[in-house]
Amino acid sequence: MNRLHNPDLGLLLLRLGIGAVFLYHGWDKVGNMEGVIGFFAMLGFPAPLAYLVTWVEVLGGLAIILGVYARHAALLTAIVALVALVKVHLPNGFSVGAGGYEFILVLLVGSLAILMVGAGRYALYRN
Repeated sequence: MNRLHNPDLGLLLLRLGIGAVFLYHGWDKVGNMEGVIGFFAMLGFPAPLAYLVTWVEVLGGLAIILGVYARHAALLTAIVALVALVKVHLPNGFSVGAGGYEFILVLLVGSLAILMVGAGRYALYRN
Protein backbone atom coordinates (compact mmCIF):
# COMPACT_ATOMS: atom_id res chain seq x y z
CA MET A 1 0.00 0.00 0.00
CA ASN A 2 2.91 2.41 0.53
CA ARG A 3 3.56 2.37 -3.20
CA LEU A 4 0.10 3.84 -3.68
CA HIS A 5 0.68 6.69 -1.23
CA ASN A 6 0.94 9.71 -3.49
CA PRO A 7 -1.28 12.60 -2.34
CA ASP A 8 -0.21 14.77 -5.27
CA LEU A 9 -1.30 12.14 -7.76
CA GLY A 10 -4.59 11.85 -5.85
CA LEU A 11 -5.09 15.59 -6.18
CA LEU A 12 -4.34 15.41 -9.89
CA LEU A 13 -6.96 12.70 -10.36
CA LEU A 14 -9.48 14.73 -8.35
CA ARG A 15 -8.70 17.83 -10.40
CA LEU A 16 -9.03 15.95 -13.69
CA GLY A 17 -12.40 14.49 -12.74
CA ILE A 18 -13.96 17.59 -11.22
CA GLY A 19 -12.52 19.92 -13.84
CA ALA A 20 -13.63 17.74 -16.75
CA VAL A 21 -17.21 17.62 -15.52
CA PHE A 22 -17.40 21.40 -15.06
CA LEU A 23 -15.73 22.00 -18.43
CA TYR A 24 -18.12 19.61 -20.19
CA HIS A 25 -21.26 21.07 -18.62
CA GLY A 26 -20.11 24.63 -19.25
CA TRP A 27 -19.25 23.92 -22.88
CA ASP A 28 -22.67 22.29 -23.28
CA LYS A 29 -24.24 25.51 -22.03
CA VAL A 30 -22.20 27.59 -24.52
CA GLY A 31 -23.90 25.68 -27.33
CA ASN A 32 -27.39 26.33 -25.93
CA MET A 33 -27.30 29.79 -24.34
CA GLU A 34 -30.91 30.59 -25.24
CA GLY A 35 -32.07 27.52 -23.35
CA VAL A 36 -29.77 28.27 -20.44
CA ILE A 37 -31.02 31.86 -20.22
CA GLY A 38 -34.60 30.58 -20.27
CA PHE A 39 -33.88 28.08 -17.50
CA PHE A 40 -32.17 30.73 -15.39
CA ALA A 41 -35.16 33.07 -15.93
CA MET A 42 -37.47 30.27 -14.75
CA LEU A 43 -35.39 30.12 -11.55
CA GLY A 44 -35.61 33.91 -11.15
CA PHE A 45 -32.03 34.68 -12.21
CA PRO A 46 -31.15 37.41 -14.75
CA ALA A 47 -29.64 36.56 -18.13
CA PRO A 48 -26.13 37.90 -17.34
CA LEU A 49 -25.88 35.34 -14.55
CA ALA A 50 -26.41 32.56 -17.10
CA TYR A 51 -23.35 33.79 -19.00
CA LEU A 52 -21.32 34.13 -15.81
CA VAL A 53 -22.13 30.60 -14.64
CA THR A 54 -21.41 29.19 -18.10
CA TRP A 55 -17.96 30.75 -18.26
CA VAL A 56 -17.17 29.90 -14.64
CA GLU A 57 -17.83 26.28 -15.56
CA VAL A 58 -15.77 26.40 -18.78
CA LEU A 59 -12.81 28.45 -17.59
CA GLY A 60 -12.97 27.20 -14.01
CA GLY A 61 -13.03 23.60 -15.17
CA LEU A 62 -10.06 24.23 -17.45
CA ALA A 63 -8.14 26.02 -14.69
CA ILE A 64 -8.79 23.15 -12.28
CA ILE A 65 -7.62 20.58 -14.83
CA LEU A 66 -4.43 22.51 -15.60
CA GLY A 67 -3.79 23.52 -12.03
CA VAL A 68 -3.70 27.23 -12.84
CA TYR A 69 -5.26 29.27 -10.04
CA ALA A 70 -7.03 26.05 -9.13
CA ARG A 71 -8.03 27.24 -5.67
CA HIS A 72 -9.65 30.39 -7.07
CA ALA A 73 -11.44 28.37 -9.73
CA ALA A 74 -12.53 25.82 -7.13
CA LEU A 75 -14.08 28.58 -5.02
CA LEU A 76 -16.12 29.77 -8.00
CA THR A 77 -17.19 26.26 -9.05
CA ALA A 78 -18.12 25.48 -5.42
CA ILE A 79 -20.41 28.53 -5.38
CA VAL A 80 -22.00 27.46 -8.68
CA ALA A 81 -22.47 23.91 -7.36
CA LEU A 82 -23.95 25.11 -4.06
CA VAL A 83 -26.51 27.33 -5.78
CA ALA A 84 -27.41 24.53 -8.20
CA LEU A 85 -27.77 22.10 -5.30
CA VAL A 86 -30.11 24.38 -3.37
CA LYS A 87 -32.11 25.95 -6.21
CA VAL A 88 -32.40 23.00 -8.61
CA HIS A 89 -31.58 19.60 -7.13
CA LEU A 90 -32.40 19.64 -3.40
CA PRO A 91 -36.20 19.56 -3.86
CA ASN A 92 -35.84 16.35 -5.91
CA GLY A 93 -34.24 14.30 -3.11
CA PHE A 94 -30.93 12.48 -3.14
CA SER A 95 -31.11 10.20 -6.21
CA VAL A 96 -29.58 11.58 -9.39
CA GLY A 97 -32.04 9.42 -11.33
CA ALA A 98 -34.87 11.60 -10.03
CA GLY A 99 -32.95 14.84 -10.64
CA GLY A 100 -31.65 14.80 -7.09
CA TYR A 101 -28.54 16.25 -5.54
CA GLU A 102 -26.13 13.30 -5.28
CA PHE A 103 -24.07 14.26 -8.35
CA ILE A 104 -23.91 17.99 -7.68
CA LEU A 105 -22.99 17.19 -4.08
CA VAL A 106 -19.92 15.29 -5.30
CA LEU A 107 -18.95 18.27 -7.48
CA LEU A 108 -19.41 20.62 -4.54
CA VAL A 109 -17.33 18.48 -2.18
CA GLY A 110 -14.63 17.97 -4.82
CA SER A 111 -14.43 21.70 -5.46
CA LEU A 112 -14.21 22.38 -1.72
CA ALA A 113 -11.42 19.80 -1.37
CA ILE A 114 -9.40 21.49 -4.12
CA LEU A 115 -10.08 24.88 -2.56
CA MET A 116 -8.77 23.68 0.80
CA VAL A 117 -5.63 21.81 -0.30
CA GLY A 118 -4.70 23.41 -3.60
CA ALA A 119 -3.63 21.83 -6.86
CA GLY A 120 -0.74 19.72 -5.59
CA ARG A 121 2.62 19.14 -7.23
CA TYR A 122 1.32 18.18 -10.68
CA ALA A 123 0.03 21.62 -11.65
CA LEU A 124 1.14 24.34 -14.06
CA TYR A 125 0.88 26.92 -11.30
CA ARG A 126 0.69 25.94 -7.64
CA ASN A 127 -1.27 28.42 -5.58
